[in-house]
Amino acid sequence: MPIIHISLVEGRDAQAVKACLKAIARTVHETLGVPLDSIRVFANEVPSTHWAIGERTKDELGTPALENGK
Repeated sequence: MPIIHISLVEGRDAQAVKACLKAIARTVHETLGVPLDSIRVFANEVPSTHWAIGERTKDELGTPALENGK
């Protein structure tokens, strides 16, 4: 049973995250031949204040990916 864990900086549209989870499950199913019912995919959304790149948090760096709708 594959278990796929994704961590994202919070702020994305819930429908976009849901579509991502479904696409990942389909991809694992198609590439590994694993039954869809045995695949687990989950996402943790992390506040930008709790995500650091080096010694600066994402809120200090800004979130251009979210500003561009990505």
